[in-house]
Amino acid sequence: MSTREFLLPDLGEGLTEAEIIAWHVAVGEHVAVDQVVCEVETAKASVEVPCPYAGEVVELYGAVGDVVDVGKPLISVASVAAVVAAPEEPADRARLDAEAKNGKTKQSSGNVLVGYGTVESGGVRRRRVVSGFGGHAAVPPRVHVAPVVVADAAAVERKGGRIPVVSPLVRRLAREGGLDLASVQGSGPEGLIMRRDVEAALAAPAAAPVSSSTGIAERERLPLRGLRKTVADKLSRSRREIPDATTWVDVDATGLMELRATLNRDASVPKISLLAVLARICVAGLARYPELNATVDVERQEIVRYADVNLGFAAQTDRGLVVPVVRGAHRMSTEELSAEFERLTAGARAGSLPVSELTGSTFTLNNYGVYGVDGSTPILNHPEAAMLGVGRIVKKPWVVGDELAVRQVTQLSFTFDHRVCDGGVAGGFLRYVADLVEEPTRLLRGL
Repeated sequence: MSTREFLLPDLGEGLTEAEIIAWHVAVGEHVAVDQVVCEVETAKASVEVPCPYAGEVVELYGAVGDVVDVGKPLISVASVAAVVAAPEEPADRARLDAEAKNGKTKQSSGNVLVGYGTVESGGVRRRRVVSGFGGHAAVPPRVHVAPVVVADAAAVERKGGRIPVVSPLVRRLAREGGLDLASVQGSGPEGLIMRRDVEAALAAPAAAPVSSSTGIAERERLPLRGLRKTVADKLSRSRREIPDATTWVDVDATGLMELRATLNRDASVPKISLLAVLARICVAGLARYPELNATVDVERQEIVRYADVNLGFAAQTDRGLVVPVVRGAHRMSTEELSAEFERLTAGARAGSLPVSELTGSTFTLNNYGVYGVDGSTPILNHPEAAMLGVGRIVKKPWVVGDELAVRQVTQLSFTFDHRVCDGGVAGGFLRYVADLVEEPTRLLRGL
């Protein structure tokens, strides 16, 4: 019997951990080479993880919601059966716990030995059921099996004893629901706390917890991790390090909308998105003001100006806000930009984009108008030096010449790193972009 541990592989871009969001296999199941065994969420994207080994699953190192470090065990696979499923009946589980507590094992039909203990691997202790043949437990190499008591180390005393809980699932349900098992009366044999007991306790109305420091009732507490933690860390760093400023202007976007309608008149070709036209205008603005396509190297106290425009754009997904990157946007036509935006947006929402397509932007375009708002003062996407924001486009009264007319109006905002440029450059860029929005045919001059 050969047992191998598959370690969480290097996920690139300096990522050091990932959260397990779904297991696609269970202990005792057979896996094939390169079969996807789980899905994890990194700071950048969700990733399907295939296993390079074939055989029977011996152990899963973590439950859904657990965070695993890169290089730590993720799954163990054996070439022959090394584990059996935990008994379904609470009484059987309790009997195994009691026998394990006394250092015993039970011999069943077929000369299979079944025992219940903790497994120590890499300094981590876990509980599981193991089996063997010929009077010897089938335990994977480098694994130590020792007796354990029914309640885990986290159990608290109740009436002079320990809380009688058998199932790890029951403990996890209680932990995730913020339920104190000491307050639950078990309905199983000898007061064992069953899954139904925990579910009933969680469903029962209860007073909201009160913060000891503020006296304010708390509804819930959510872990700050995964993508949400990465966004929080990045924005906090941006706010600490970058002295940003924002300027804005209202713009008559009627000409822009008319141009887009003209481009999309031919139904036989793919539609051009509004974001693509705005991106083309951004690229033209950065060609005139290249000092804004930059970052500040704090350690060397240098302003770094980039030759390529890698255009990031904000995309809202079920996992949170991500910034896919259109690489080499300055070399693309409006049609190519539109196709790339469509591809990256679909990948971001599906959580399938690799880390390489979510990093490395040099300038960000933020179309917050899709949320129905007019303006914003965003935090810069560190370490970039500038961001253009576009509000919703709505019909408003507007003076055209000396006449009042109804026009399609939007608000443009420009946030910039004041270390890279002063207000004159920032204002010049924003005004140039605004002029192109009002008269997009001026882009023809640069073609």
